[in-house]
Amino acid sequence: MLPSGFFKIAVGLCVAALVTIDTAHAADADAVTVPEQSADFTARDFHFSEGTTLPEVRIHYVTIGTPRRDAQGRVDNAVLLMHGTTGTSKEFLTPLMRRELFAPGQPLDAQRYFIVIPDGLGRGGSSKPSDGMGIRFPRYGYNDVIEANHQLLEDGLHITHLRLVLGVSMGGMQTWMWGERYPDMADALMPVVSQPIPIAGRNWLWRQMVVGAIRNDPGWQGGDYTTAPVQWLRVMPIFAVLTVNPTQLQAQAPTREAATHLYDSLVKEGGKNDANDVLYWFESSWDYNPTARLNQIRAKLLAVNFADDLLNATDLGVMQRLIPSVPHGRYVEVPETAGHSFGHQTQTHPEAWKQYLIQLLAEH
Repeated sequence: MLPSGFFKIAVGLCVAALVTIDTAHAADADAVTVPEQSADFTARDFHFSEGTTLPEVRIHYVTIGTPRRDAQGRVDNAVLLMHGTTGTSKEFLTPLMRRELFAPGQPLDAQRYFIVIPDGLGRGGSSKPSDGMGIRFPRYGYNDVIEANHQLLEDGLHITHLRLVLGVSMGGMQTWMWGERYPDMADALMPVVSQPIPIAGRNWLWRQMVVGAIRNDPGWQGGDYTTAPVQWLRVMPIFAVLTVNPTQLQAQAPTREAATHLYDSLVKEGGKNDANDVLYWFESSWDYNPTARLNQIRAKLLAVNFADDLLNATDLGVMQRLIPSVPHGRYVEVPETAGHSFGHQTQTHPEAWKQYLIQLLAEH
């Protein structure tokens, strides 16, 4: 299963060859059976940072593996994975992810680790505007997503310590915030394809295109639509333009006709998402600003970015400037190479970054 949302088709075409390889090895990855469960946790009287309180907030999650307890009865093998802006827990449950991360002998071998993968607040099976409140759903921010995940761990699963927090894209941004907000909870942090600065410049310009397209769609009706608005969908392929490597896009759409078909397919795919949900996805970065508190991160941190990622451009020099503020932090900027050139969507290809995860885990 590929990442959800309007970029599913673009990513799917990008990785078609890898899926074929993946299928050939799927039997090996599934040969060892480990417990896997999907469930919901309800947070009671959940207080949003913008001031609203809801009596119940649902967080859907998946766990893989078995919790192991130390002499004091505390879980000591838990790992938290956090997905990207338009994804859900399914982003980590593709055959490729399973084979490269969770299979026997892989860095997050599910026989050793207890892996927790939530649907972030506002997405998937977790509470979100389209569940019924629509535009009256609280204006959540990244801090609210993190708080909901924290309550899931501590109140729902009784986990007070994490071996690792790993996030990709939005999840990577939330990994920086997690290290600041809960500095003693995790041994290691690995933000992938993210930078510890507020979203601005090109990264906010394209997001503003999405936000503006929704808010100015005549069918949006101030968020109180009964028939799904559709005009905003015409701007959504900008996501593929900015997140998929140009070489990959050219391979997918080598002719004008193929590119037109891809555009139409991306527009159609985007229609599977509720407009208010999407609006909240992109506006929820309003409270992302970890820069000033980087020195409060105590865990070992290894940030991984890629040279062909336009959303977190390496030529901005962000990591060189800010990583010295992280007491136990370092970063890797992976150059564009044949076979690993997927732009921002490298996040969905753990074969491109798992070697750094192995290094990080080996330090503990």
